[in-house]
Amino acid sequence: MTDDKDKPGVFKVACPCCGAALWVDGEGRAVLRSEKAPKKKGSLDEMLVKEKERQDGFGRKFEATFELQKERHAKADELFKKALEKAEQGEEEGG
Repeated sequence: MTDDKDKPGVFKVACPCCGAALWVDGEGRAVLRSEKAPKKKGSLDEMLVKEKERQDGFGRKFEATFELQKERHAKADELFKKALEKAEQGEEEGG
């Protein structure tokens, strides 16, 4: 089996987004071969920094959710007190 990528009229195209390589037959306009781009290997330090950022993100999301729940609870308490006062005023006027 011959290597198609060495034929005349076959050219290599690199994807600008992912870096994958395609060998295209110019005459037949067909993709003959493709190779994925090699993955970048990060250092342990980079991985630790990413994990720390991810953990910090969880902490911020938890705090935001906690504050939102606290506000909702306070609003519900306020509405309950208003409804209770209204009910007590209605009993005094109707009684």
